[in-house]
Amino acid sequence: MLTTIAASIIAPSLPAEADMTEAKLTGMLEVPPQREMGDVSLPCFTFSKLLRQSPQKLAEQFADAINGIVGRDGEVRAAALGGYLNLTFGGAHWKSDIVGAALAEDYGRSRLGEGKRVVIDMSSPNIAKPLGIGHLRSTMIGNALANLYAATGHEVVKVNHLGDWGTQFGKLIVAYRRWGDTDALRNEPIAESLRLYVRFHEESEREPALQDEAREAFALLERGDEETHELWRFFVDESMKEFHRVYDRLSVSFDHYTGESFYNDRIDAVVRELEASGLLEESDGAKVVRLEELGLPPCLILKKDGSTIYPVRDLATAIYRKRELGADEMLYVVGAEQSLHFQQVFAVLGKLGHSWAASCRHVPFGLMTVNGKKMSTRRGKVVFLEDVLDEAVERALAIIEEKSPSLPNKKKVSEAVGVGAVIFGDLKHNRQLSVDFNLEDAVSFEGETGPYLQYTHARICSLLGKGDYSALRAKYPIDGSYLAAEPAWECVKTLSRFEAVLAEAVRDNEPFVVAKYLLAVAKSFNRFYNAGKILAEGADPAEVASKLALAAAAANVLKSGLGLLGIAAPREM
Repeated sequence: MLTTIAASIIAPSLPAEADMTEAKLTGMLEVPPQREMGDVSLPCFTFSKLLRQSPQKLAEQFADAINGIVGRDGEVRAAALGGYLNLTFGGAHWKSDIVGAALAEDYGRSRLGEGKRVVIDMSSPNIAKPLGIGHLRSTMIGNALANLYAATGHEVVKVNHLGDWGTQFGKLIVAYRRWGDTDALRNEPIAESLRLYVRFHEESEREPALQDEAREAFALLERGDEETHELWRFFVDESMKEFHRVYDRLSVSFDHYTGESFYNDRIDAVVRELEASGLLEESDGAKVVRLEELGLPPCLILKKDGSTIYPVRDLATAIYRKRELGADEMLYVVGAEQSLHFQQVFAVLGKLGHSWAASCRHVPFGLMTVNGKKMSTRRGKVVFLEDVLDEAVERALAIIEEKSPSLPNKKKVSEAVGVGAVIFGDLKHNRQLSVDFNLEDAVSFEGETGPYLQYTHARICSLLGKGDYSALRAKYPIDGSYLAAEPAWECVKTLSRFEAVLAEAVRDNEPFVVAKYLLAVAKSFNRFYNAGKILAEGADPAEVASKLALAAAAANVLKSGLGLLGIAAPREM
């Protein structure tokens, strides 16, 4: 909000040839590295070549113009320093306006993406395999992005592209027929399926012919063999029950569950389109689309035996999402190891003449390890996501029992804190970095953690209750003169950045931006809170009301921001 105000003040001082709208100007504004430099800064280097003057000279000219126009008893002061135009806001009404705006339920929301439909491909687990800790990244990064896009005015469609087809099912079917236990499969379908899958890979190392048997079993499934299809359907249905249970705990939902099998009857049309366009070429008996001119290896479409492979399935998927779901943008929240695959798929779409391929974006993320160890389904080295959530909740409950034994709804709060700790433990990292997950660190109430943010929110709610904020707010307006001290003003300025932070997170497809910002909000509030007792005996009620309004605004931003990340904000902890 402060940058928007600053842009409206700076814009009239710029010459017409600068061709700068307030919206564009807002995106250029920065926070100075040192507080004494000011509150908002505009780098003038961009204008230097266009206006043929040095950045410092331009900054001085802009500063003189602003100081000459504003003229409101020092409410805004402009200064030039090192090619930067720095603004310092001194008036009380800026503080009142920002805090008042930050109290609104929809504060930070915008209409940047109004009229655009975004389809987000996220989570996408494989049927008959457990949701492991590694699935957390695609699921929660995708969920946060969906919330952020919605908060900036986009229409969002969340799709779970399930891995429910392929030779893996041939392996599972062979393993079940050889070593399966029907009762175990019905009682614990995911655990038993994983056991069978692991055993298949162990046995196939000694008996390679099992791989051929698995391919034959999958071929039966493709041809619609009734018995094989019935077994496949059982694996799918039981897996979905398990998935839904974990998704419910994460408060994640989807608009569509369209697995790979959904596109089976759409693949031939894509192959025909490729052939008609003259793009398919033979290569060692297989059919490929060559992409050398783009610096990419050929994209394999048909194997030697004429069977399709997953690139053509993803081509059919993208075309369906454009034509049937009406996507203006498509995001694929998938691990970085698939970057080449998506480059090829998008390149082939472009060669087919689909100009909208430019709106398809892979949102890659780094590998998640647990205490330094990589997960492997084939080897059975999987950390079940639900087990991690259970342990996190148990640890949170233990801490609550120790510190707040009389807290009502302890189990409900510990669920929110434990699950939130796991989610924030992922999202606080830049998505493209690899993450080594440590549960003990994630559940800590101190440091850069989810529980720290939740506790700060709960602490503010307690403060508002003790101060009878609702009654004071009804009686006294927000008076920015009571928020003039540096810790209070820094907190106000931090809150003013919320809308810009959400826009940045969407622009970069990076929930980490919001997580980092929320930590800054909590730290700035705690600094303000510790700078002086808000509810001091004998304090001026008008001053208390204004300071509590700032606290309420901080709580509002914390709750809203945590919600966008998919994390609850309990009022008591």
